[in-house]
Amino acid sequence: MFDIAVIGAGPAGYSAAIQARKRQKSVVVIGQNTGWLSRAQSVANYPGLPDISGEALLSAMRSQAENLGAQMLPGVIHQILPMGESFSLSLGADFIEAKRVILCTGAKQPRLLPGEQALLGHGVSYCGTCDGMLYRGRCVAVIAQGPEAVGEANFLAGLCREVTYFGKPDDALDSRITVCGDRPEAILGESQVKGLRAGGEERPFDGIFIFREATALSTLLPGLDTEGPFLRVDRQMRTSIPGVFAAGDCTGQPFQVAKAVGEGCVAALCAAQEIR
Repeated sequence: MFDIAVIGAGPAGYSAAIQARKRQKSVVVIGQNTGWLSRAQSVANYPGLPDISGEALLSAMRSQAENLGAQMLPGVIHQILPMGESFSLSLGADFIEAKRVILCTGAKQPRLLPGEQALLGHGVSYCGTCDGMLYRGRCVAVIAQGPEAVGEANFLAGLCREVTYFGKPDDALDSRITVCGDRPEAILGESQVKGLRAGGEERPFDGIFIFREATALSTLLPGLDTEGPFLRVDRQMRTSIPGVFAAGDCTGQPFQVAKAVGEGCVAALCAAQEIR
């Protein structure tokens, strides 16, 4: 079990990891450097480091956190479950346990398809490795909006009778997979998935697997208070759920590195104090 799990590999997440390690807490940072900062050619307003590239700034922050002993795990957390005195976080087919959680997920939140949230666990899944066995010999759709989609689709191809891949063709895809370029529009079904509407047509499927680079807050941890698309936090960066903190762009504007770093620091200090 970790003391603190940080969700998001950006400036807020790395700042939180650095401060938590300075307080001698075990830390895991889960995420991928796919945000806007990694693509910024120049960050001109970060104090003390004028005109550094976003990639270089992130690399320096990550190295500092790693050198202090923070563990880095790539991937996307799909669900966080309160477990009394701790939290269980699903990372693919694995589960990570932590005493406190700091959400640094950024401002970009994926838009759920109509029917997706209502049918989650009733034919909608975010993990082929976890739920693929339930669809052995059946027909499934893979909605590819993240880097893990190809590997998961190939895994499902070895189990399912038919796998239809909604996304760009990829040379690494299993030859048994059918690629469809139509855009998914809605998931069909009432109490159980019946199919998918894509390109104006309704297609029958037994299951829908969705792979994105991020998870919507409404499915990540139900019960979080929000203000529009952002998480509501207090001065200690606490969310509405005890033991869960938030920092960075996911708490609202301004979308600045300095603000994210400061909030990550505050969140980690408060989380560490609670554990102590």
